[in-house]
Amino acid sequence: MGYMFGKKKATEVAHSVWKNVVRKGDVVIDATCGNGYDTLALVRLIADDNRRGRVYAMDLQKSALESTSSLLHQSVSADEKELVEIYATCHSEMEEIIPNDANVRLVAFNLGYLPGGDKRIKTEKETTLLALEASKRILAPGGLISIIAYLGHSGGREEFDKVKSFAAELPLDQWFCSKLQTLNRPLAPVLILLCKK
Repeated sequence: MGYMFGKKKATEVAHSVWKNVVRKGDVVIDATCGNGYDTLALVRLIADDNRRGRVYAMDLQKSALESTSSLLHQSVSADEKELVEIYATCHSEMEEIIPNDANVRLVAFNLGYLPGGDKRIKTEKETTLLALEASKRILAPGGLISIIAYLGHSGGREEFDKVKSFAAELPLDQWFCSKLQTLNRPLAPVLILLCKK
């Protein structure tokens, strides 16, 4: 409810949704790890005593990978950190790093640019569409694709429109797609949830 009253960020709402989908020992993907906060939230959701879970985190920017590694080093145990694999790659290339037999429960996207980074380096609608297609192929039934889209930067609205079109074309008998958007703040982040039946 905090989001409805402007007291919670879209990322916090996404994390709350993930808690209802992800279980201990699951395989999850942070397709745009950025500063590492989503990766951290995910490792806390999947970590179990048997070390079965796995977080695959990826980003193109070296500074993002360093930030993610640093945050994990400060925030989780050595055993939990071993559950995270970090890759310097585009989100559109996720199928090249995820094992074929992985039962992926969640793919998380936080689109746009790296907070505190170079705003000219950002996700692009073409590679995001490729990444969504890959996510669709590797996601297990009962899984979730979680996307936070930012409209206020150059190319952000076009990327959001591409994501909406992708979601609208998913077959209704296999997917349930929704978005959470603040109507009187037209540039506010939008949370899009694509649930595979």
